[in-house]
Amino acid sequence: MDLPVLEVLNAIKAALAHSSTLVLIAPPGAGKTTAVAPLLLDQPWCTGQILLLSPRRLAARAAAERMADLAGEAVGQTIGYATRMDSRQSSATQILVLTEGIFRNRIQADPELAGVSAVLFDEVHERNLDSDFGLALALDAQSAFRPDLRLIAMSATLDGARFADAMGGAPIIESQGRSDPLTLRHIGRKADARIEDEMASAIRRALGEEDGDILAFLPGLAEIERTADRLAGVNAEIHPLHGTLDAASQRAAIRKGTDRKIVLATSIAETSLTIDGVRIVVDSGLARRALYDRAAGSTQLVTQRVSRAAATQRAGRAARQAPGVAYRLWEEAATAGLPPYDSPEILQADLSALVLDCAIWGVSDPAALRWIDPPPAAAVSEARARLRELDAIDPDDRPTRHGRAMARLPLPPRLAHMLITAAGMGIGSTAAEMAVLISERGLGGNDPDLETRRDRWKRDRGQRADASRGLARRWRGLVAGGDSGHTENRHDAIAICVALAFPDRIARRRGASGEYWASTGGRGYRLDAAHHLARSEWLAVADVQGAAGGARITAAAAIEPSTVEQLFADRIETENSARFDPATRRIEAQTGRRLGAIILTQGGSVSLSADTIANALIEGVRTHGLTMLNFRGAPALLRARASFAGIDTLTDNALMTRLDDWLPPIVAGKRDLDEIASGALHDALAALLDWNERKTIDARAPAEFSSPAGTRHAIDYGAESPAVTLRVQAVFGLDCHPVVGVNDMPLILSLTSPAGRPIQTTRDLPGFWRGSWADVAKDMRGAYPRHNWPDRPWEATASLKTKKALARNRGIGD
Repeated sequence: MDLPVLEVLNAIKAALAHSSTLVLIAPPGAGKTTAVAPLLLDQPWCTGQILLLSPRRLAARAAAERMADLAGEAVGQTIGYATRMDSRQSSATQILVLTEGIFRNRIQADPELAGVSAVLFDEVHERNLDSDFGLALALDAQSAFRPDLRLIAMSATLDGARFADAMGGAPIIESQGRSDPLTLRHIGRKADARIEDEMASAIRRALGEEDGDILAFLPGLAEIERTADRLAGVNAEIHPLHGTLDAASQRAAIRKGTDRKIVLATSIAETSLTIDGVRIVVDSGLARRALYDRAAGSTQLVTQRVSRAAATQRAGRAARQAPGVAYRLWEEAATAGLPPYDSPEILQADLSALVLDCAIWGVSDPAALRWIDPPPAAAVSEARARLRELDAIDPDDRPTRHGRAMARLPLPPRLAHMLITAAGMGIGSTAAEMAVLISERGLGGNDPDLETRRDRWKRDRGQRADASRGLARRWRGLVAGGDSGHTENRHDAIAICVALAFPDRIARRRGASGEYWASTGGRGYRLDAAHHLARSEWLAVADVQGAAGGARITAAAAIEPSTVEQLFADRIETENSARFDPATRRIEAQTGRRLGAIILTQGGSVSLSADTIANALIEGVRTHGLTMLNFRGAPALLRARASFAGIDTLTDNALMTRLDDWLPPIVAGKRDLDEIASGALHDALAALLDWNERKTIDARAPAEFSSPAGTRHAIDYGAESPAVTLRVQAVFGLDCHPVVGVNDMPLILSLTSPAGRPIQTTRDLPGFWRGSWADVAKDMRGAYPRHNWPDRPWEATASLKTKKALARNRGIGD
């Protein structure tokens, strides 16, 4: 093998001979994933197995198969792999490639990692929650039980110092990468066009201009399918590549074929994979991320712009084996406006599983472990509340017997609780099926009715459906409790299972149409009124997508009111309460019988003190998130400016952490969050900034642009890049493009006519003057003859006045 990482092999071996930790920085193409582990097997300290952790199932399987192929063996002998859906290993396996979630379960079951000599954390720069947590547990186990255990963090970026610090001052070894020359082509795209249309056009262009196979990055499965439809008839094989594909289809996508190939992929192909034959990358610049929305109480799939680091990784796929070219569907100047890195998952994920695992590990406060980024306190608090609701931890945050049983299952806490409890009720098989349908997207289609989805899944004879049904049987076998034919066939088994997993999402219809629903957790949901589920009075909701207060129900089952009362009789309360309604953002003071936020029977209204109302408003924001507050106008501008200037004080996470510092004064005396004046909210946020931060924001992200005409215009920092709208005459006399920020980012100028109609948007004012201005000026002279439209505007006087008024002013001046 001729791999750059081999040049530092002796340094790696020497470091591990004296240190139990190591950080290896090796850019794409260096060979770290497939070369390092096999070359450590001959070391004196390596008497056991080497575990190589991979962030994705596809990457884990591909890495194991590649290493086995290089060793001249079948996978499952010396080199094997283990993922949730598949496993190939034997008693002879010395190198086991496994996903990070599998490793987490293994170290929890065996903190000493008996028989393991080293754990290699690959692609740690991706900052997955399981990766960060696995490293924290491994470091703790190393410190307490296994000082001889070697831990290696392998990264493709130069951010190794943070990992080295967390790993107790681990030595850092850097390898050179290997890539051939890469050409970047920024071709842009029409803002009003569908992304699949633009991608299909770019792919057809690349087919005609370049040789080699194409790897195209799209945000998700739906866009992949629509792009494939638009490419019908091209002279190339088209292969989708995403996480829900069966193994055979994934292998077909990454292996070199006999004909020219187009691979339509999600971000699954950004790292850890080399797709044979690819010389061209077409990048949409978009990715779909799973973000936990505290306001909606669920994990949402959000389409976002990629980070600069991800865009670099994507482009590099084209030059792994030969010179390549990357077509980017954005303008070159916009690259500077991309976030530098993807945000660590630990800062934006549901931390329920992490908090439970920490409790079982013996750490009641997750912050006690060694993290690259510690988990946010607000997210930890929310996770504890949910775990108590599931009877997983006691009031002292210690794991219960039920919680320990939940943690032994390879499932998130909600689904583990469902499976164990349902098995005890005699409907464990249904629960296992629901666990698979909820966690594996796309099975059985996308109908909101889980019963319809399960019926379709059971009839599906595809390889992925067969594998997932086998997974359901394995999960069912992990819990005790028999299924009698009578109880397993009960008509409401699906609804009961969903209600057990998501008691906070049990929803009641709010109107006759069935479009609006109120949940026990206080969130508002929506459902297509034409769907048959809309005729139900109650739903057990498994999944929602969209903004809080109007999240769309995407998976649910009808449930009888009597079943709800039987399941949750111990949670039904009769009390006077101040309830925050996220739909109206008001406090409702009532007495009555309720299940969570749903009133089952209602009495009269009661009066509450101002302090009680204020505290309820604060808790409403703490529970449902900052979207409950009106950040439009001045508060939004201040936060956008701070973000652009690199100041983190006003980020969502920072504001939620310091909620009690700034929110109480502005909710005092209010009954409704909409009563908070925009100015008061702005002043409260501004007060959180110290003098240096305010000066930095003013310098890097000025609030206004002062034109040569003396006019002042607010800069919009919420756009793709900072932008300002003004009349074109205000920038006469300007022959250099205005910039903002430490990187001198071009300010997007949206230039208008005297009547305020748009005439040009530009990041290159001198180019506009000397380019299309002549045609614009010709049109303007006809439409606005009383105004000055010079041939050389960069030499003209900036003024919004008419020619007559301008001449009159000059006469007065003379």
